[in-house]
Amino acid sequence: MKEAATDVVILGGGLAGLSLAIQLKQRDPGIAVTVLERRAHPVREAAFKVGESTVEIGAHYFASVLGFREHLETEQIRKFGFRFFFSEGREDIDRCTELGVSKLLPAPSWQLDRGRFENFLGEQARALGVDFRDGAVVRGIELDQQEQPHAVTFEHAGEKSTVAARWVVDAAGRAGLIKRKLDLAQSNGHDANAVWWRVDGFVDPNQWSDDPQWLARCTPPDRWRSTNHMCGPGYWFWLIPLSSGAHSLGIVCDAKMHPLETMNTFEKAMAWVHEHQPQVARSLEKPEHKLQDFLFLRHFSYGCKQVFSGDRWALTGEAGLFLDPFYSPGSDFIAMSNTFICDLIGKDRAGQSFAPYADIYQQMYFSFYENTLTLYQDQYPLFGDAQVMPVKVIWDYTYYWALLAPLFFGERLTDINLIGKLRPQFLRGRQLNLSVQALLREWGECNTAPLTPDARFLNQYEIQWFHEMNRALLDTLDDAGFIQRIADNVARMEWLAREILGRARGEHPAIDGHGLDELLQDSSGTETSLAPVWYADAA
Repeated sequence: MKEAATDVVILGGGLAGLSLAIQLKQRDPGIAVTVLERRAHPVREAAFKVGESTVEIGAHYFASVLGFREHLETEQIRKFGFRFFFSEGREDIDRCTELGVSKLLPAPSWQLDRGRFENFLGEQARALGVDFRDGAVVRGIELDQQEQPHAVTFEHAGEKSTVAARWVVDAAGRAGLIKRKLDLAQSNGHDANAVWWRVDGFVDPNQWSDDPQWLARCTPPDRWRSTNHMCGPGYWFWLIPLSSGAHSLGIVCDAKMHPLETMNTFEKAMAWVHEHQPQVARSLEKPEHKLQDFLFLRHFSYGCKQVFSGDRWALTGEAGLFLDPFYSPGSDFIAMSNTFICDLIGKDRAGQSFAPYADIYQQMYFSFYENTLTLYQDQYPLFGDAQVMPVKVIWDYTYYWALLAPLFFGERLTDINLIGKLRPQFLRGRQLNLSVQALLREWGECNTAPLTPDARFLNQYEIQWFHEMNRALLDTLDDAGFIQRIADNVARMEWLAREILGRARGEHPAIDGHGLDELLQDSSGTETSLAPVWYADAA
């Protein structure tokens, strides 16, 4: 048996593992990093992995933190934002409520062909000196609780080897090697399923209409570059273009409202799409859209008891926890966990005490996870409500851009002193969000006859303050300016919460405020000039 030594061994060379290896080497070129990946490289493009859509944190991580903007601009697809059609059972998509942007927002994001991107990451890792072993199968992990190296046994190229490492990071996805070894799996009460497949060629929503006014809503007229969501009660259907010339498609649904057994084969899934999204089904039956693959996953959402340890091990990506593909938070949580792990390893290599930080960072990471989980838990029944769901989307974006995204963009994720000063604002934002999510849920339950889709275009680009919150992520601020920015963002949340409560009570006077009345009684609410255009009925 061959034996070797390294500073960090990463179990898994997918998106999380390779990006972590690269980040470690970029920060500390002298660190020895070994990555063990089961799959042989290069991997296939298109039908490789889901998780193709990025949002602001993950996009910023890949483009700016790791420095791969050129690859993203030239080899991937610039995303035209999220787009939602409330189109349950409809053929006439151009007569349904549409929520999205007419132009690109300032902070960019991309659609990732995961095969192409992971091949690129593998090349970059090796160029930096990472010992990237593709086609390697981990056979055993021995974690030391003292100061001795950990040991990982693996098979590669027909030989069995052991690598000793001061740090072991599990990035093996749902295989969860350390999670299984230490019994860290944890359910989270969010019961949802997904099926997905890829087809040749692009599916262009603009082909669903010949109405000139509808086609002219977007500049450029590239709806196909959006992450398009076809929404109905208890589900959403995604359409994501891939740069290799394919389209990713998937159904994500509440397990009780749409059982997996109704869609767990391609034939069943297409029958389901014919029933719920007939226009999409007809588009997919064109001969140029040849099927590439079909997969499904039951109970995809889960938590984890521990992800960072003072005993020099950590979990990142789906090896730790996973929320929901709606709003595409997967790469965001990779970006945050990798940043925490790099900081812990950096402190250890500098001879500093790092174990207390492992506990603090884990508390923060779990807090981000639990707060984001509230956006999904028990909210899927709202997805078909063309009245309440657009309001929820605006609120959820605002919450994301108000607190978590600025923290990452501002490179303050590990600034414990500053975060301590911001703790009251983050708690305030959390309380507002919990109350608003409960209000939205009850509002949807009160709508026994939801709005009939009516060709409205709810254009997020034209919401001045919304557009500005996105642009402001790109600002460079000193600590005082950053603290003020967060305070202003929370004030924006308070104003928006008041607007939402007023709208809900305007239609259902007896609706419960879910604590908002008390939360908002001390805030001024002076921004009455900012009319809620996101709620306007104009086409």
